[in-house]
Amino acid sequence: MSGTTNAPSLEQTPSEREHTVVYLGYRKRGKSIVKKQPDGERLTPARSLELVSHSPTGFEWGYGGSGPAQLAHALLLDYTDDAEIAMAHYIEFKNRVVSQLDCSAPGGRWRLSASDIDAALHELADDVVASSL
Repeated sequence: MSGTTNAPSLEQTPSEREHTVVYLGYRKRGKSIVKKQPDGERLTPARSLELVSHSPTGFEWGYGGSGPAQLAHALLLDYTDDAEIAMAHYIEFKNRVVSQLDCSAPGGRWRLSASDIDAALHELADDVVASSL
């Protein structure tokens, strides 16, 4: 993980962040699709590619490669709307969260809720603080 993060910047009240957000990932005709619920908006790499370019061809998950790195960055950027937080945490978020996402369960989808992302970000921020002591 690169950079440092001010842990309080990760603290937001529920009114500041939409806690009903859920990201769903699945495959359709061999393509990786990620949608943001409740509105069904499709998450694309476009915005995250302006900051980091790991996989211009799209997202992946379930391992630690370039497609999962792009997805990790895009998820954090979309969810937090904060480029600094996304840049500081996306590699560890990929390693701990995105690399573990799996579509083999019934329904063939993975689900990542706001609570899941918040918990991961807080764990990552705690690790940054602990490693600096």
